Amino acid sequence: MCGRYVVKNPVSKTTKLVKSAIQIEDIENYNAHPYQKLPVIKKYKNGNTLENLQWGLVPYWAKDKNFKPLINARLETINEKVSFKKLIKNNRCVAVADGFYEWKRKFDEKTPYYFTCKDTNTIYFAAIFDGDQYCLITEEAKDNIKEIHHRQPVILDQNDVNSYLNIELHGPAFLNNRKVPDLTFYEVSKDVNKPTNNNNSLLQPI
Repeated sequence: MCGRYVVKNPVSKTTKLVKSAIQIEDIENYNAHPYQKLPVIKKYKNGNTLENLQWGLVPYWAKDKNFKPLINARLETINEKVSFKKLIKNNRCVAVADGFYEWKRKFDEKTPYYFTCKDTNTIYFAAIFDGDQYCLITEEAKDNIKEIHHRQPVILDQNDVNSYLNIELHGPAFLNNRKVPDLTFYEVSKDVNKPTNNNNSLLQPI
């Protein structure tokens, strides 16, 4: 899964991909977490926009006020689940990030690691949205990631962003056949465990 990530200067990072940014400024968020409003790229008839959506999606069928918003959707079953199959067909978006955190569990202890792409300082997460909410798509972790966690977010190469947003293409098939960027990672402080901790010291290697 993916439950935290880093996003810095999203407007500057996406100038080649978006036509306009709607009420978004270049901020630095070192501990982006569920239920925050975070920048995503959406496609409109007149071009792509960068806008803030809330991370965590409540399906239309959920009647319980205490329903916990869904932050991740599995690529392997996204075309089957009632909550997601219409969204992956018609409501795709891309979340912008610099890197993400994942935790390695050993017995009762969880150790955080920070992941980035080897060849670029920007990560594009494949996502789906409904209204003003979104969730990230995840897949089985690649070989070098499995030692930390068995899942990882679906990451797009910058050249694949517009193709993914093109709803004329079959979403799951495109994602399953895309080029998968190489990731690198290192251990970081457990200070990241607390969402209110939000500064660049979280990225310092241990």
